[in-house]
Amino acid sequence: MKSVLQNIIAETKETEKNYALQRKQETESPSTRSDRRDFLKKTALGGLSISALMGLGMEDTMAETTSKVNKFSAPSDLKITDLRYCVTTVLGRTAIIRIDTNQGIYGLGEVRDGADPRYALMLKSRILGENPCNVERIFKIIKQFGGQGRQAGGVCGVEMALWDLCGKAYNVPAWQLLGGRYRDKVRLYADTPEGKNPEEQKERILYRTKTQGYTWLKMDVSIRDIIDIPGCIVNPEIMKQGSNAYQGGYMSYSNTKHPFTGVQITEKGIEEMAKRVDAIRNMVGYDIPISTDHYGHIDMNNCIRLGKALDKYRLAWLEDMVPWQYWQQHKTITEALETPTTTGEDIYLLENFKDIIHNHAVDIIHPDLASSGGLLETKRIGDYAEEFGIAMAMHQAGTPVSFMANVHCAAATQNFLSLEHHSVDLTWWEDLVKTTWGGKMIEQGYANVPLTAPGLGIELNDEVVKQHLHKSDSTYFAPTTEWDERRSWDRTWS
Repeated sequence: MKSVLQNIIAETKETEKNYALQRKQETESPSTRSDRRDFLKKTALGGLSISALMGLGMEDTMAETTSKVNKFSAPSDLKITDLRYCVTTVLGRTAIIRIDTNQGIYGLGEVRDGADPRYALMLKSRILGENPCNVERIFKIIKQFGGQGRQAGGVCGVEMALWDLCGKAYNVPAWQLLGGRYRDKVRLYADTPEGKNPEEQKERILYRTKTQGYTWLKMDVSIRDIIDIPGCIVNPEIMKQGSNAYQGGYMSYSNTKHPFTGVQITEKGIEEMAKRVDAIRNMVGYDIPISTDHYGHIDMNNCIRLGKALDKYRLAWLEDMVPWQYWQQHKTITEALETPTTTGEDIYLLENFKDIIHNHAVDIIHPDLASSGGLLETKRIGDYAEEFGIAMAMHQAGTPVSFMANVHCAAATQNFLSLEHHSVDLTWWEDLVKTTWGGKMIEQGYANVPLTAPGLGIELNDEVVKQHLHKSDSTYFAPTTEWDERRSWDRTWS
């Protein structure tokens, strides 16, 4: 009997060897279709085979049968042991954080573009020793240290890293931990490219839509484009205050809320801005949605005047026309216009979206996951808005780490419209990471949702990241022991 079994084992081994060789040759053949190649990879022989088991003793059989089982982590015994960071040059300055554990697995997160990594580092002493799979528990411990806009960057970055860690621990994608997915691909929107002249711009737009495959675009409709045309703006002098258009001192134009600048647009100015939208709409056509942003710090009445002039172009939305805190003004603008309105990229937590959603102050909410509270809180925001008939688009302007966090959240949220990709033309951006499922992050204007890869589905490409560290801080996940000690009593109630 043993000799028969040995013959069967030998024959089976030879059969398996030949079959594996055939699959390998077909997989590597240039003539094999991509879908067939994917099928071959996914269904490759693994785990148990007849030859592997026949004739083995109990101990050997157990070893063989468990050889493919994921033993990467014992989730209930996980503990956070460290939090480190590096600062990239993406969007000027964007920090990536890494949370380490006692079992050697780690999670990646991101502190929103332009925010200080110390927003995350100050949380380290509050999370050391915690089980990273208790994501909601840890979020409730640290959420009091987040604020609006980039002040939420630390809390959100930690939350991203926790979901990445938890997914790796349980060997499932982050979207699965959020309740499952509605889509396998996430639609992206990209900036409308400019050009030296209309002909060059049209050529670049065609490249964006036809070659790169983007089906949703966004453009700026800014009063800065008309500031040098005489008779277009009332009170342009204030716009010159401050060191540049975006920063400046506390009392600069860029730091003065829209109702308080005294800047107005003349009829000529509105005509000039409408001409710019008209030109882009004619280049793009009406099949592709065009969103707009960055109008300038003008008050509600001027927003309405401009919005009415742009209604005929059927824009996808008018974004952040006034600060998000003035939900009553947003509601007045929304009710006056036919074009959808949106706000939300600087709002932290669902509780601060509620007035906007309850009062239908905008038609679309627009959270930035790196400010709104992370993956779970952003899904909650989207789900809550859905109950009131409001859709959700997502603002994103960071590294592939926050990008993929957004992809998982978008996949798990039903009323999602489109996700911003702000680094389309940054040639090395995608190379900052490697996908753990072997596919591409982005194809033809859509992000691929990792269907099987655990966590966020990416790992850093260390050598590429090191090439793009910010000159002000070129350390790479160096020790941060000075943040280990907790020095305050944090409870917010008595």
